[in-house]
Amino acid sequence: MALTLLSTTLYLVLTLSPSLLSSASQETNFLDQKPTAYEILGDYNFPKGLLPKGVVGYSLDITTGRFSAFLNGSCSFSLEGSYQLRYKSSVSGYISKGKLSRLEGVSVKVFFMWVDIIEVLRNGDDLEFSVGIAGAGFPIDNFEECPQCGCGLKCGGDKRKVSKIRSNPFVSSS
Repeated sequence: MALTLLSTTLYLVLTLSPSLLSSASQETNFLDQKPTAYEILGDYNFPKGLLPKGVVGYSLDITTGRFSAFLNGSCSFSLEGSYQLRYKSSVSGYISKGKLSRLEGVSVKVFFMWVDIIEVLRNGDDLEFSVGIAGAGFPIDNFEECPQCGCGLKCGGDKRKVSKIRSNPFVSSS
């Protein structure tokens, strides 16, 4: 009788263990999933469209705010047919609620030269971009969607436009 009870218990443990371990493993994987770089932007009160589609990874030191986002390669596109943006394969800086500072890896073409965007501030429903001595502001709604390398927001017939709130952005100091 004891042998039968022992063998039945052993049989149940051996047949149920893999399914129990499998479901426990799935729960652990679900809980351990790292948020995306786009979700991290949202955690700091920024829209996901500050980064182009195709971010393959990122790092974030939550104690210092130091972050890096990684693309498959460099990326460039135009918005409105006039703003040309360029992202290096690695974009880095410091992030805090409503502020991206000491940015590296993102530039905008102003007249005939490329200048680095060094800071982005959230000011209510606007984002203010600084290139140092000059800046420009845009409604946050313009950044709800992520631009795509090569075609920006006008990919596949999408006619969405980015609206300006200043007539001469990046020309005079704010």
